[in-house]
Amino acid sequence: MKKMNIGFIGLGKLGLPVALAIERKGHNVVGYDISDEVKDIVEAKKIPYREIWAQEYLETSKMKFVNVKSVVKHSEIIFVPIQTPHHPKHEGITRLSDDRMDFDYTWLKNGIKKVSDEIQKQGEDKVVVIVSTVLPGTIRREIKPLLGSHTKLCYNPFFIAMGSAIKDFFHPEFILFGVDDAKAAQKAERFYKTISQAPFYNTTIENAELIKVIYNTFLSTKLAFINTVMETCHKLPNTNVDDITNALKLANKRVISDKYLSGGMGDGGGCHPRDNIALSWLSRELNLSFDWYENVMLQREKHTEWLADLIEKHATGRPINILGKAFKPETNLIEGSPSILLKNILVERGHTVFMWDPYIDAPFAKPREPQLYFIGTKHSQFVRFNFEKGSIILDPWRYIPNVDGCEVIKIGIGK
Repeated sequence: MKKMNIGFIGLGKLGLPVALAIERKGHNVVGYDISDEVKDIVEAKKIPYREIWAQEYLETSKMKFVNVKSVVKHSEIIFVPIQTPHHPKHEGITRLSDDRMDFDYTWLKNGIKKVSDEIQKQGEDKVVVIVSTVLPGTIRREIKPLLGSHTKLCYNPFFIAMGSAIKDFFHPEFILFGVDDAKAAQKAERFYKTISQAPFYNTTIENAELIKVIYNTFLSTKLAFINTVMETCHKLPNTNVDDITNALKLANKRVISDKYLSGGMGDGGGCHPRDNIALSWLSRELNLSFDWYENVMLQREKHTEWLADLIEKHATGRPINILGKAFKPETNLIEGSPSILLKNILVERGHTVFMWDPYIDAPFAKPREPQLYFIGTKHSQFVRFNFEKGSIILDPWRYIPNVDGCEVIKIGIGK
């Protein structure tokens, strides 16, 4: 394998794990981030968030945190995973608002401009690979006018999840590549053959932009649909949502896969809710006949309201506790968390709600009186949680065993 010199502009929760993964494959990696906090993480070799393998990789990493000039001078390929945040009200932890908007491209544009100007100054062609999530048309409209002649552009959004970024980067279903410069894409494809044997899917920049957000929306659609089935089963005698989904998971010629096909909480994370809302904005901009993306988010919200109804029904004076803040198990990442959306809806209704997550908060202070517990995140620790006698436990994941002296209600099983 030929070692390559790789640079990163942006070492956040996506960029840093992927940079470490690339270094682990034997390449020489340097990086830069505008944040002093990120610089401290790299230099102290201590990651504050939970990310599989990342801490282990960072501890033995030789990657240097350098300035933009040094990144450009060092690198054959420069990856740019700079954030494109949405407004906080569109991140999925509050109700869906009536207005819609595109992502904020300020940071991406500033970073790309800085990199391209430095490339132009150094006078040598460099392959620049944008990773950031954008809506279709953005790169041609917002990014390409900022580029100098020596910046050879590609668009390569990752299909990876926070918390398992390195694992997902090593084992992708396919590698999506929006091609603006054919030679740059060929060089990137040679690089990727050192990482994975997954199919390399070349297409236009605009196609790649749309594939990325539509992929996320498709997963949200699966969850929205199956959570509707979950509520149906909860209200029908002798039905069990897991029995239903286990059958559907066998239909691998039409349903495709068993991923995102289990009843539980609504879709979450730093990508899917915000991507749906951004696509809803685009739907309005394009005057589509039906805003499917809004529909998915409304189902997510109505499903969460139904869970709030169940909490109110079963609390009967007991204090309300939501166990888990993270958007998925065994992480401390809360972006787009459906658990936090549930809490916000309950608070909106006038309830006092206590939330606790073992990966985020101080040790749990055990109360004395019976409680209402809702399992918001499927952390494995909650199987061994010390529930007070007389408590009611609402389990939308159906994995908490029977607890002596408590009533465990497995949501999605009709009686």
